[in-house]
Amino acid sequence: MSDLLSARSQMGVSLAFHIVFAVIGIAMPLMMLVAERRWQVTGHAIYLDLAKRWARGTAILFAVGAVSGTVLSFELGLLWPGFMRLAGPIIGMPFSLEGFAFFTEAIFLGIYLYGWDRISPRAHLWAGVAVAVSGAASGIFVVIANAWMNAPTGFALVNGQVANVDPIAAMRNAAALSQTLHMTLAAYAATGFAVAGIHAFLLLKDPANAFHRRALEIALLVGAPAAVLQPLSGDLAARHLAVHQPVKLAAAEAVFGTRAAAPLTLGGWPDMAARETRLAVEIPYGLSLLAFHDPHAVVKGLDLVPPDDWPNVPAVHLSFQLMVALGTYLAVVGLWAGWLAWRRVDLAHHRWLMRAVALATPLGFLAVEAGWMVTELGRQPWVIYGVLRTRDAVTPMPGLVVPFVVFTLLYCFLGVIVVWLLYRQIIRSPAVPEWRGFYMPRGESR
Repeated sequence: MSDLLSARSQMGVSLAFHIVFAVIGIAMPLMMLVAERRWQVTGHAIYLDLAKRWARGTAILFAVGAVSGTVLSFELGLLWPGFMRLAGPIIGMPFSLEGFAFFTEAIFLGIYLYGWDRISPRAHLWAGVAVAVSGAASGIFVVIANAWMNAPTGFALVNGQVANVDPIAAMRNAAALSQTLHMTLAAYAATGFAVAGIHAFLLLKDPANAFHRRALEIALLVGAPAAVLQPLSGDLAARHLAVHQPVKLAAAEAVFGTRAAAPLTLGGWPDMAARETRLAVEIPYGLSLLAFHDPHAVVKGLDLVPPDDWPNVPAVHLSFQLMVALGTYLAVVGLWAGWLAWRRVDLAHHRWLMRAVALATPLGFLAVEAGWMVTELGRQPWVIYGVLRTRDAVTPMPGLVVPFVVFTLLYCFLGVIVVWLLYRQIIRSPAVPEWRGFYMPRGESR
């Protein structure tokens, strides 16, 4: 394994591990906040129990996410000094703002965890609001920095040196809106359906359990609307790629040649030798219509650049197809749940819906991982699109396979510890009182 591949692999493993905790850190505070507010409104202790359990889980995941995020910040400097030397003065502002949001979240999460009996209910609820807002802001600022890597602006290169830096213009880059919107919705959809899926699985065994019923409702309230809106943000992101990163879109859809009225490719495997996608289903005019809202528009293909400048087309195409398929599944299940709720159907006793939601438990996170593979692999061979190549940004230090293996093993160990802690603190901790068939006050139905 070359040092460049080792560095890329280590960064990829670190990002894949950290993004799970980042996504949960964005969405989980909103669910615990909704549960607490429902407790304050209804006076029912189930919601208080939910808020406290979800807060404990959020704290565990926040701690591990802080560790993995710190590792990533060191890796940027140690593995990619060429990138930091050029990009540091430009994207330092969103990283600094992310740090501010992170510390704000940590402070108010501490107040939320230990302030139940020490501050007023209103102040405690507002502490939860601060956690939810700062968690979302933290993710947005990081994604803005990544968006700049895909659409660099706010600076000039003079004799190879960065000049005329405008950090505000850099943050307002062309990819910022589509990427932050897409990622934020993905965080709420993935986390909401993961939590809903766990409780749906338990409701298949015990549909009368009021605790799991209320947890399912809150989780779907967060996850389902985000999943339904996600295709709209995906359309915005695709139209951005068509204009600003046509090679990435061409790799995602396996478009080898520039053509008008381009079809939308579903599935298939890109044959790099034959320059065609085998076993694919093509929808006529579909890609031109989605990318430009014009069925006859010209879609640029991979033939625009030399093959040496192509990303890994099979990997990008497979990741893109997986992301779209999983996102579509979540959106369909979200619409189904919303339709049944509108008809006042008891969701917990609808076994087919509960099976579908239970199946969705890991799918949102898989979609997030696949989406980030499209974003990062599709930009190659550039680390800063059109400005700096990945091979020119890596450290000259040899033997990078060693830290790659060490950190991969470390992340595996941390993953096992996190699962064990969540099982002990959240799942095995007893519900007091027993919530099966528990009386719901103030006119609430089961």
